[in-house]
Amino acid sequence: MCEDAYPFQNPQLSIEERVDDLVGRMTLQEKIAQLGNVSPAIERLGVPEYDWWNECLHGVGRAGRATVFPQAIGIAATWDIPLVGQIAKAISDEARAKYHAAGNQENRGRYMGLTYWSPNINILRDPRWGRAQETFGEDPYLTSRIGVEFVKGLQGDDPKYLKLVGTPKHYAVHSGPEEGRHAFNAIASEKDLWETYLPAFEATICEAGAWSIMGAYNRLNGEACNASPTLLTKILRKKWNFQGFVVSDCGAIENIYNHHKMVDSMAAAAAFAVREGCDLCCGTAYDALPEAVEKGLITEQEITTSAKRLFTARMKLGMFDPDDLVPYSAIPESVVDGPEHRALARKTGVESMVLLKNDGILPLKKHWGLVYVTGPNADAQDVLLGNYNGYSASMTTILEGIVGKVSVGTRVGFSAGSTLRGPAQESFGPLGWDGPKADLIIACVGLSPKLEGEEGEAAESDGNGDKGGVELPDSQVSLLKFIDTFDKPIVIVLTGGSPMRLPEGLKNVKAILLAWYPGAEGGNSVADVLFGDENPSGRLPVSFPGPDTIIPLMDSYDMQGRTYRFATSPYLYPFGYGLSYTTFKYETPKVSSSKISAGESVTVSVSITNAGSRDGEEVVQVYVRDLEATTRVPIHKLVAFGRTQINAGETKSIEFTLDKAAFELVYDDGSKGIEAGLFDVFVGGGQPLDDKIKSVRLEVTA
Repeated sequence: MCEDAYPFQNPQLSIEERVDDLVGRMTLQEKIAQLGNVSPAIERLGVPEYDWWNECLHGVGRAGRATVFPQAIGIAATWDIPLVGQIAKAISDEARAKYHAAGNQENRGRYMGLTYWSPNINILRDPRWGRAQETFGEDPYLTSRIGVEFVKGLQGDDPKYLKLVGTPKHYAVHSGPEEGRHAFNAIASEKDLWETYLPAFEATICEAGAWSIMGAYNRLNGEACNASPTLLTKILRKKWNFQGFVVSDCGAIENIYNHHKMVDSMAAAAAFAVREGCDLCCGTAYDALPEAVEKGLITEQEITTSAKRLFTARMKLGMFDPDDLVPYSAIPESVVDGPEHRALARKTGVESMVLLKNDGILPLKKHWGLVYVTGPNADAQDVLLGNYNGYSASMTTILEGIVGKVSVGTRVGFSAGSTLRGPAQESFGPLGWDGPKADLIIACVGLSPKLEGEEGEAAESDGNGDKGGVELPDSQVSLLKFIDTFDKPIVIVLTGGSPMRLPEGLKNVKAILLAWYPGAEGGNSVADVLFGDENPSGRLPVSFPGPDTIIPLMDSYDMQGRTYRFATSPYLYPFGYGLSYTTFKYETPKVSSSKISAGESVTVSVSITNAGSRDGEEVVQVYVRDLEATTRVPIHKLVAFGRTQINAGETKSIEFTLDKAAFELVYDDGSKGIEAGLFDVFVGGGQPLDDKIKSVRLEVTA
């Protein structure tokens, strides 16, 4: 076959013309085969094989060498949208470089393509969910802003070619329990759908232009998410004008028959899903499509529609064009886990650190007699990685970061002290001998991917990936209580991807630093903050329950009583919380007008002074409270935020423009509106939970 023998091979034609030509030359069986995530080659047409499954939750995942950034929940804790864009660009650079390198080696297997099944933008509504670490937290606005920037960074800005395909998931209303997720029917009101569960999906599709979306395993209000006329046709295609392709979660089409019991055969399940708009099956269910055609359950034209959507994506990725026409093909292999990306991972780790407590001991000096490091997570690499991870060529544990930061004349002792999980202990080995002699104890405790994760992955979890509660395992509790008897200052470094609660009554714990799963450079990031080379600035993207916090049943998707927006019981560490080594003082905010018409924008400004002795970055948060709503509204809701560097003694004025969405409410039928009435606008370094967060009152008129 000579070059450019077919019109679909001609880059000068439109993508639509090329796709029509290519798919028009395919047999029914060839089209069906292309609807599976492992798509075979069509040699007679020169179409190479392609595996659609790739992951990049916080770096290129499961594909060998890559820069491992902090886990997604840690990225969210930065509240730094420009940084998110830099991370996504770095990830997509590495993905492109790896794709072309793998292609040169004829390696076309899984995790080597350009269609990435990230980000996870499900709302973290329950602190026990094992996949909490994969999300951007509990707030739909924060999740939307991060999700949009992440998808844009993955897909690039070339007017013709996509850099990668981003895939927001899991659409929709999916956040546990992991046990039973294949048969579960999530019940959600129209109000909760449009107030909480759908905004981030809408934003990533309508603003970021995500070219793919992944359906969830469960049913939603009785409809299988991967064959839902409500989700896939009414909302996605018609309301949001989605032009890309839908992919099922792996095995989800099989669920329609095997677990949801909605049809009487696999052929019926496959036909059902394709007809309702699921174009690509991760699994083998679509192998039954020939039978479905034969039985009249689906037409060839319906299969052709899905095939065209998939080849449109491949065309837009430049897979059928010469490399010299595709700008992303020139990205060098040297970017993969290179020094610039590792520095970005370290910076992200620093910005993600949330200082939960500090009695003045931090930042630590670097000269000590004996620093004793303990805890099962101190020298563990898995707590750097989280899940859906790649592997960097070198990874720095928390112990290594601490050892590399203290002075040469400082003695460092180490013993894990306890197991990650197990019964309370009485013997603690070398810790019991040397610990009492220490001048400082740094305890690295918390969660690991062994304790929380996706179904089947967290081997030591309570509920097939989920946690049974938010308390630390008994073995770690006994360790903390034991070192507390030494009467030496204790600094706790807490790892994990979801809310935790430390035991009460520890009198010698002077500071708590939440490190999440901080990436390949995580140990260095932790040490940078502990020893004062960097000022902590991370803020919680999820609320941490206290002993009196009421946590609703996990299988209830009613938002009442959940997250900071609707919970009336107190949290120990609330959404938006985080300490600094300096103090920021806010003046009373001002608005450009104290009275606006419904739908009109307003500017909010505030002056902030760094009243401490250290330079620092502040995360400025803006919340709105609707005082006269006629339906249930959030107690208050985040409507704007931004990071800003303020040097010691400096005063800065910060402005935010609030558009109509800041004042919208959602009615019981899911419709949105703005009601005339009074609103309080709060601006500060956290939520308006006391009178320290100042506000200005605003009237909205009809």
